[in-house]
Amino acid sequence: MSSCELRAKFHATLNIISLKKTTTAVEDVNVTFEDQQKINKFARNTSRMTELKSEIEAKKKSLQNLQDASDDLMMLDDDSLLIPYQIGDVFISHTQEETQEMLEAAKEALEQEVKGLEEQVSAIQQVLGDLKVQLYAKFGNNINLEADES
Repeated sequence: MSSCELRAKFHATLNIISLKKTTTAVEDVNVTFEDQQKINKFARNTSRMTELKSEIEAKKKSLQNLQDASDDLMMLDDDSLLIPYQIGDVFISHTQEETQEMLEAAKEALEQEVKGLEEQVSAIQQVLGDLKVQLYAKFGNNINLEADES
Protein backbone atom coordinates (compact mmCIF):
# COMPACT_ATOMS: atom_id res chain seq x y z
CA MET A 1 0.00 0.00 0.00
CA SER A 2 1.51 3.32 -1.05
CA SER A 3 1.97 6.30 1.22
CA CYS A 4 -0.74 8.16 -0.72
CA GLU A 5 -3.21 5.36 -0.03
CA LEU A 6 -2.26 5.27 3.65
CA ARG A 7 -2.63 9.04 3.86
CA ALA A 8 -6.03 8.87 2.15
CA LYS A 9 -7.24 6.16 4.53
CA PHE A 10 -5.92 8.16 7.47
CA HIS A 11 -7.84 11.25 6.33
CA ALA A 12 -10.96 9.15 5.73
CA THR A 13 -10.64 7.71 9.24
CA LEU A 14 -10.16 11.21 10.67
CA ASN A 15 -13.32 12.28 8.83
CA ILE A 16 -15.19 9.36 10.42
CA ILE A 17 -13.82 10.20 13.88
CA SER A 18 -14.80 13.80 13.31
CA LEU A 19 -18.16 12.62 12.03
CA LYS A 20 -18.76 10.47 15.13
CA LYS A 21 -17.82 13.31 17.48
CA THR A 22 -20.08 15.83 15.78
CA THR A 23 -22.98 13.48 15.28
CA THR A 24 -23.46 13.04 19.00
CA ALA A 25 -23.75 16.80 19.35
CA VAL A 26 -25.90 17.43 16.28
CA GLU A 27 -27.83 14.24 15.67
CA ASP A 28 -27.31 10.53 16.12
CA VAL A 29 -26.22 9.12 12.75
CA ASN A 30 -24.87 5.59 12.64
CA VAL A 31 -21.91 4.93 10.43
CA THR A 32 -22.50 1.53 8.88
CA PHE A 33 -19.91 -0.74 7.32
CA GLU A 34 -21.31 0.21 3.93
CA ASP A 35 -20.84 3.91 4.74
CA GLN A 36 -17.25 3.26 5.79
CA GLN A 37 -16.65 1.40 2.51
CA LYS A 38 -17.99 4.39 0.56
CA ILE A 39 -15.75 6.78 2.49
CA ASN A 40 -12.73 4.54 1.90
CA LYS A 41 -13.58 4.31 -1.81
CA PHE A 42 -13.84 8.11 -1.91
CA ALA A 43 -10.41 8.44 -0.27
CA ARG A 44 -8.76 5.91 -2.62
CA ASN A 45 -10.23 7.60 -5.70
CA THR A 46 -9.20 11.05 -4.47
CA SER A 47 -5.66 9.79 -3.96
CA ARG A 48 -5.59 8.15 -7.40
CA MET A 49 -6.90 11.31 -9.04
CA THR A 50 -4.14 13.35 -7.39
CA GLU A 51 -1.53 10.90 -8.70
CA LEU A 52 -3.01 11.02 -12.21
CA LYS A 53 -3.03 14.82 -12.23
CA SER A 54 0.65 14.86 -11.25
CA GLU A 55 1.42 12.39 -14.01
CA ILE A 56 -0.51 14.52 -16.52
CA GLU A 57 1.47 17.60 -15.54
CA ALA A 58 4.77 15.73 -15.95
CA LYS A 59 3.73 14.45 -19.38
CA LYS A 60 2.61 17.93 -20.45
CA LYS A 61 6.05 19.27 -19.49
CA SER A 62 7.66 16.53 -21.58
CA LEU A 63 5.31 17.39 -24.42
CA GLN A 64 6.35 21.03 -24.21
CA ASN A 65 10.02 19.99 -24.26
CA LEU A 66 9.40 17.95 -27.42
CA GLN A 67 7.63 20.92 -29.00
CA ASP A 68 10.52 23.22 -28.10
CA ALA A 69 13.01 20.74 -29.60
CA SER A 70 10.91 20.52 -32.75
CA ASP A 71 10.77 24.31 -33.03
CA ASP A 72 14.54 24.60 -32.54
CA LEU A 73 15.09 21.92 -35.17
CA MET A 74 13.02 23.85 -37.71
CA MET A 75 15.25 26.89 -37.25
CA LEU A 76 18.36 25.06 -38.39
CA ASP A 77 19.58 26.20 -41.79
CA ASP A 78 21.90 23.33 -42.62
CA ASP A 79 19.96 20.22 -43.72
CA SER A 80 23.15 18.15 -43.91
CA LEU A 81 23.73 18.23 -40.14
CA LEU A 82 23.17 15.03 -38.17
CA ILE A 83 21.02 15.62 -35.12
CA PRO A 84 21.51 13.43 -32.02
CA TYR A 85 18.24 11.90 -30.80
CA GLN A 86 18.03 10.10 -27.47
CA ILE A 87 16.63 6.58 -27.54
CA GLY A 88 16.79 5.12 -24.06
CA ASP A 89 20.25 5.91 -22.70
CA VAL A 90 21.88 6.28 -26.11
CA PHE A 91 22.03 9.19 -28.53
CA ILE A 92 21.77 8.23 -32.20
CA SER A 93 22.44 10.76 -34.93
CA HIS A 94 19.80 11.19 -37.62
CA THR A 95 19.14 13.63 -40.40
CA GLN A 96 17.07 16.66 -39.61
CA GLU A 97 14.05 15.18 -41.39
CA GLU A 98 14.30 11.83 -39.58
CA THR A 99 14.70 13.58 -36.24
CA GLN A 100 11.68 15.78 -36.96
CA GLU A 101 9.61 12.68 -37.77
CA MET A 102 10.74 10.98 -34.57
CA LEU A 103 9.84 14.07 -32.54
CA GLU A 104 6.38 14.20 -34.14
CA ALA A 105 5.81 10.50 -33.41
CA ALA A 106 6.91 10.98 -29.80
CA LYS A 107 4.59 14.00 -29.43
CA GLU A 108 1.62 12.05 -30.83
CA ALA A 109 2.28 9.13 -28.48
CA LEU A 110 2.56 11.48 -25.50
CA GLU A 111 -0.62 13.33 -26.47
CA GLN A 112 -2.47 9.99 -26.57
CA GLU A 113 -1.13 9.10 -23.13
CA VAL A 114 -2.26 12.47 -21.74
CA LYS A 115 -5.69 12.01 -23.32
CA GLY A 116 -6.02 8.56 -21.72
CA LEU A 117 -5.01 9.91 -18.31
CA GLU A 118 -7.47 12.79 -18.61
CA GLU A 119 -10.24 10.30 -19.41
CA GLN A 120 -9.31 8.35 -16.28
CA VAL A 121 -9.47 11.55 -14.21
CA SER A 122 -12.87 12.33 -15.68
CA ALA A 123 -14.17 8.85 -14.80
CA ILE A 124 -12.86 9.19 -11.25
CA GLN A 125 -14.48 12.62 -10.91
CA GLN A 126 -17.81 11.04 -11.87
CA VAL A 127 -17.38 8.34 -9.21
CA LEU A 128 -16.42 10.96 -6.62
CA GLY A 129 -19.45 13.07 -7.54
CA ASP A 130 -21.77 10.10 -7.06
CA LEU A 131 -20.17 9.22 -3.73
CA LYS A 132 -20.41 12.84 -2.54
CA VAL A 133 -24.13 12.87 -3.30
CA GLN A 134 -24.69 9.63 -1.38
CA LEU A 135 -22.54 10.56 1.61
CA TYR A 136 -23.78 14.14 1.93
CA ALA A 137 -27.37 12.86 1.65
CA LYS A 138 -26.82 10.67 4.69
CA PHE A 139 -24.42 12.76 6.78
CA GLY A 140 -25.15 16.31 5.62
CA ASN A 141 -22.73 18.84 7.08
CA ASN A 142 -21.34 16.24 9.49
CA ILE A 143 -18.86 15.00 6.92
CA ASN A 144 -16.22 16.92 4.98
CA LEU A 145 -15.37 15.50 1.56
CA GLU A 146 -13.72 18.60 0.13
CA ALA A 147 -10.00 18.46 -0.64
CA ASP A 148 -7.66 20.34 1.68
CA GLU A 149 -5.81 23.10 -0.19
CA SER A 150 -2.70 22.77 1.96
